[in-house]
Amino acid sequence: MSHWHELPMDHLATTTQDGRRVYLYPADVRGRFRRLRNGLNLGLILIFLGLPWFRIGGRPTILLDLPHRKFALFGVQFWAHDAPMIFLVLASLALSIFFVTAVFGRLWCGYACPQTVFVDGVFRRIERWIEGDALERRRLDQAPWSSNKLLKKLLKWAVFVAVSLVIGHSFLAYFVGTERLAEMMAHSPLVNPSSFLVMAAVSALVLFVFGWFREQFCLIVCPYGRFQSVLMDDRSLVVAYDSTRGEPRRGSMLNSGKTGDCVNCYRCVAVCPTGVDIRRGTQMECIACSACVDACDRVMERLAKAPGLIRYGTLGGAFRWSSVLRPRALLYGGLCLASMIALGLKVRAHTSLSAEFIRATELPYQLVIAEDGTPSVINHFKLDLRNQDFDDFSVNVRLSSEARNRGVTLVMIQPEVHLKAGQSVRTDLFLRFPRELVKNGRASTALELFGKDALSMEVPLVGPLF
Repeated sequence: MSHWHELPMDHLATTTQDGRRVYLYPADVRGRFRRLRNGLNLGLILIFLGLPWFRIGGRPTILLDLPHRKFALFGVQFWAHDAPMIFLVLASLALSIFFVTAVFGRLWCGYACPQTVFVDGVFRRIERWIEGDALERRRLDQAPWSSNKLLKKLLKWAVFVAVSLVIGHSFLAYFVGTERLAEMMAHSPLVNPSSFLVMAAVSALVLFVFGWFREQFCLIVCPYGRFQSVLMDDRSLVVAYDSTRGEPRRGSMLNSGKTGDCVNCYRCVAVCPTGVDIRRGTQMECIACSACVDACDRVMERLAKAPGLIRYGTLGGAFRWSSVLRPRALLYGGLCLASMIALGLKVRAHTSLSAEFIRATELPYQLVIAEDGTPSVINHFKLDLRNQDFDDFSVNVRLSSEARNRGVTLVMIQPEVHLKAGQSVRTDLFLRFPRELVKNGRASTALELFGKDALSMEVPLVGPLF
């Protein structure tokens, strides 16, 4: 007779043969990886909740203001027209996940994915505090309805709703800012219906996925587990069962004889959050969370056997850092590094003021004679100014001291141009200079722009040949 923890061979452990869901009740586990995950869960949750409140240079650490098409990432401010920066940010994130997956397998899923962090670090803890351990939760769900069961279920889901609302509001803060969020919360939802609907939808999705759907999201919805096979190879890090050491399992032989270290206790199955028997090999459903590693190590400790029957390794053997030095990992790592370097250079060159000179479409120059008979030349330009900051500021346009010494004069209707945040302005600019300055028909002069940032630009001058 098979053990009650024995998983089916012909379909997922989380569904019946006719497609109905089978609820999982992962048992609690202790160990070094469990402590590591507890610390990471706490840290990542605090980062998610705290990032919108921290400021760098007076700006939110992260702001994704889609309606106004302005963004802030760790002190760098840019607008939707800064498409290369947005592309490089997304490319760096994607390539870093590719690199981590190629080298470390599904470590993202097991340790850093929001689904894992919030379900494991928040929702299952709440469930454990209210309904008890895995066995008590199973018995409660199988028991007929009573006042005690109803009270526990109502209390659990009330706390789930409260936590989901906190997450939903924190998510909204990334898009509207904390000041705007506090202002919205002080008014009726009818004052800001769009933002309220976004917050409500996110909170409802969090409640559904983290509170009820859980591992089904990883198995059915998330595509990462499916395309990981393209990113991984036999030297990628996985959670693996040492069949050489563990087999034959205790109780699997008809005749008494030598058995492996696996005592067939099914503890690795009982603690798995996705319904996997790791002894059947690497499976798509495994998120490499290491719960089975800690569970098996504790069993081996009680039996006075060496730990590591289930451990992190590769399909080709033990994991070594030399595994990074292979074409797949080097390709992803190189592309990720190149993308980050390009992003860094782009950020370094980013200024709050963008300026561009465009020669007017009429005559390239005008030759004028002063009252004293001195000939001079006038060039007409269009000056495009763009405020790439989130604050308003004014821009003063001046000639350099060298240009003034050479007799160049600047004529503008408004030498000081006021720019609102994100605003672009085009203004006319005339440069008048002595004819002898362009003896060969061409010359250049320096123009200085003073705003939140100072710019010095070379302006090409044209005139008659003589």
